[in-house]
Amino acid sequence: MEKSGEAYWKATLGLLTKILAVWFLVSFGAGILFADLLNNIYLGGYPLGFWFAQQGSMYIFVALIFVYAKKMGEIDRKFDVHE
Repeated sequence: MEKSGEAYWKATLGLLTKILAVWFLVSFGAGILFADLLNNIYLGGYPLGFWFAQQGSMYIFVALIFVYAKKMGEIDRKFDVHE
């Protein structure tokens, strides 16, 4: 049981690390660091960097919630800790 618990938390933390990396790249990267580069591309008449900073990142964040829920469900079933 001890090894199973360690493997479960390792899988959970691995997923969380990936989700947080995407969150960081979208919020800080696309909205701030790469905004000038992305502003050369237009989406719906607005510069892409501005779009990400204002609303695009929110769409990605909502998508991350669904991805996290799906993947966490898979991890829970794999380690037999699902509801």
